[in-house]
Amino acid sequence: MSFQRRMEENMKLATVEDTVEYRLFLIPDEPRDPEKHKETLQKYIERIMTQFAPMLVPYIWQNQPFNLKYKPGKGGVPAHMFGMTKFGDNIEDEWFIVYIVKQITKEFPELVARIEDNDGEFLLIEAADFLPKWLDPDNSANRVFFYHGELCIIPAPMKPGAVSWLPSKPPTIPQALNIISTHPENVLASESIQAAVNRRIRGYPEKLQASLHRAHCFLPAGIAAVLKQRPRLVAAGVQAFYLRDPIDLRACRIFKTFLPETRIMTSVTFTKCLYAQLMQQRFMPDRRSGYQLPPPSHPQYRAHELGMKLAHGFEILCSKCSPHFSDSKKSPVTTSPLWAGFLDSLKKNDYFKGLIEGSTQYQERLEMAKNYFQLSVNRPEGSLAMNPGEEILTLLQTLPFDFEELKKEEANLSPEDDDQWLDVSPDQLDQLLQEAAGKKEPEPLSKEDEHYDLTQVSKSMKAFISKVSTHKGAELPREPSETPITFDADSFLNYFDKILGPRPHESDSDDQDEEEFECLDSDDDLDFETQEPGEEASVKGTLDDLKSYMAQMDRELAHTSIGKSFATQKQMESLSQTTSNNSDEEHTGAGGSVMTPVDVDLNLVSNILESYSSQAGLAGPASNLLQSMGVQLPDNTDHRPTSKPTKD
Repeated sequence: MSFQRRMEENMKLATVEDTVEYRLFLIPDEPRDPEKHKETLQKYIERIMTQFAPMLVPYIWQNQPFNLKYKPGKGGVPAHMFGMTKFGDNIEDEWFIVYIVKQITKEFPELVARIEDNDGEFLLIEAADFLPKWLDPDNSANRVFFYHGELCIIPAPMKPGAVSWLPSKPPTIPQALNIISTHPENVLASESIQAAVNRRIRGYPEKLQASLHRAHCFLPAGIAAVLKQRPRLVAAGVQAFYLRDPIDLRACRIFKTFLPETRIMTSVTFTKCLYAQLMQQRFMPDRRSGYQLPPPSHPQYRAHELGMKLAHGFEILCSKCSPHFSDSKKSPVTTSPLWAGFLDSLKKNDYFKGLIEGSTQYQERLEMAKNYFQLSVNRPEGSLAMNPGEEILTLLQTLPFDFEELKKEEANLSPEDDDQWLDVSPDQLDQLLQEAAGKKEPEPLSKEDEHYDLTQVSKSMKAFISKVSTHKGAELPREPSETPITFDADSFLNYFDKILGPRPHESDSDDQDEEEFECLDSDDDLDFETQEPGEEASVKGTLDDLKSYMAQMDRELAHTSIGKSFATQKQMESLSQTTSNNSDEEHTGAGGSVMTPVDVDLNLVSNILESYSSQAGLAGPASNLLQSMGVQLPDNTDHRPTSKPTKD
């Protein structure tokens, strides 16, 4: 299966367990002392996580955050820094990681990065329309890397041994690292491939703010206090509700942790993906839970509904924890020797946004930084992080919050964001799909272009038919400069005539001996330049008989519904005449005796237009096929019913 076919399949499929893996290698990599090499890589991890903390700390991940850990060498793969993130339904998490990895190799030029997901080389899948012909999933292993902030693809030699520094087979990781370090200018991906990948990560890190959505929620005070300290926990709450099962809902029949009578109005920050997941779920709470919704006409109905759903998610998380779980997994943060340097790095990168030290907002951001430091920077090897439910219960036990103070904050809530982006029109959806595929939206037709040249449709279809097709699929005519495949009609007829044999009077018999087809076994028999005069006359007679049979068949079909359904060249001429009398004479008089050839181009275009019209503006086979070949049909402004041929 080609990368282009994988790209098409990935647009249809998505799984909750989608994961992305990333590896960072140090070059030149000469680990003479494994322990010193391990220490070096661990220092790189600390530097990377500290330098990129201003971006990573406030980000809300769908399932798992960006992370790095030391991975020892194994199976020919040298020791390196490794990370794996489950991004689930939020594909933006994956592309944010691509941006981070790309920036890491730019900030640390001695590092080479490799990134792939459960689909394999997803960067190549993204750039499937621009890949060289030789590159396919079978030979792409260990060829795609980031180096100096640029995408690199290690080429394959045209012939084994043609280039001394290129292996004839897919390279191993050590070979790839050596090639990249010694021939960096020869492994850079083409500009079109680079542009396809850069298009997906364009706008970061400013794009992070655009991915957030702030909404008012009527929540229990405990959840509001927890989210102030750990905004990222909103993802765990939404996922718990979104992926709930009947067993989970048993804990929500009667709430034990987040009582409905403690609810207050607060502002919650979601990612757009999390907000959409919460909004699209239809759910009515159990009557015994105490959560009741106002009528839909209530001005704050949406805030009540969001709060109810989120409260169910948090209750499910806490219900899965033992009430007497151990708190030994948590260690002091500020006592770590790395904390001071980490905090200085945050201040230098304006993480606190000029907030006064000691203020409420400053403390909130400081707590977020401590939590990030605990999870990503100062996490001991082999230690187990608390699950979200344990973290929530720990915060409830140790976090002092004033219910009355939270109640007073209701009057000063920041306005919530507009969620009109949820209501996407078909035109907007088409535009988004075009942008995701890397295609520009076609410009609307001007008045000068009202007379659309439909010959472009027939030319594109003919070009498509002439392309090579295999069991893997057919190639679309993308490059006009490509030489089309030619078809020698005369040679084909000569072969066809010879296959019929020299006895035309037996050509309509089904009882033919095997000797008649022996000519197929020898190429010499197909050399028509050596035919005797008698054989040429026999072949000519056979061809004349075949033409007469075909003509008789055409005459018989012309008077049937099938024959009348095809437009002929004479019918086209009659449409250009101003009077209808001449047209009637052609069909009733001469039409019965004089056969007119079928207009192939007209029938092709008219059938495609009829199919396009029946799509009623939606996606369909006609528009999809033509758009893939670069042909954009104008909107159908003729809303008259399509005429169909009448039955005899």
